[in-house]
Amino acid sequence: MTLTARVGAETTAALRSFLRRRTAVFFTFFFPVIIILIFGALVGTQPTGGGLFAEPPAYYLPGYLAVVVLFTPLSRVGSEVARHRAGNRFEKLATTPLSRTEWLLSHTLVNVGIIGVAALVIFALVVVVTGAEIPLTADLALVVPFVALAVALFCGLGALLGRIADSQDGVIAASNGIAVPLLFLSETFVPPSLLPAWFVPALSLSPLTYFSRGVRSVTYPAAGGDPLSNLAVLAALTVVFFAAGAVALPRTD
Repeated sequence: MTLTARVGAETTAALRSFLRRRTAVFFTFFFPVIIILIFGALVGTQPTGGGLFAEPPAYYLPGYLAVVVLFTPLSRVGSEVARHRAGNRFEKLATTPLSRTEWLLSHTLVNVGIIGVAALVIFALVVVVTGAEIPLTADLALVVPFVALAVALFCGLGALLGRIADSQDGVIAASNGIAVPLLFLSETFVPPSLLPAWFVPALSLSPLTYFSRGVRSVTYPAAGGDPLSNLAVLAALTVVFFAAGAVALPRTD
């Protein structure tokens, strides 16, 4: 089999496996919708009013996108690795031509596709529900590579968690323990101005920060920032995390 055939076959199998888990499909789309309805419609923003949601609605679009970009790959890929370890599936995969990198690439492609659709739904809901004004410029197309790269990055991190954790429950606990702090400490919902000055430099240590900064620079230009430089940093981090995740996958367990 060629590389394309191997990756294609595993991607198809992974997609079918995901679609059979109706609860996973439901919450992949339902959870961010609930977040938007709560914070976007019920709480709402209060520009110039001070407080957590003091910015215009468009400012928080990267945060809403970050929910699926961060949580879904971490939990799904991490759980899949833990499930394969528990069932000795990696030992069986070692007897096939499919490499660990190809396995992770296949599952990353599935996540990119699913989360890409979820991101479109979120984008539309933010505009409709919150009234966010998104400028329709050529740079808006950069949101696509930002989402794809961020998903691939956290798929790699999810693979690392799946290797380190001793069970699927352990993966879920670890992924939530990592995702929740990152979600609120990566310039998503909490502006740097609300954080202590000594902590602000630490924001640059989060990969999600470069995603939120880059997406915000094209969807809310008033925030400033260079989308291409953030995209470059995110791409470099994605290569590192994806490679680490691929190496971490066991041949046998």
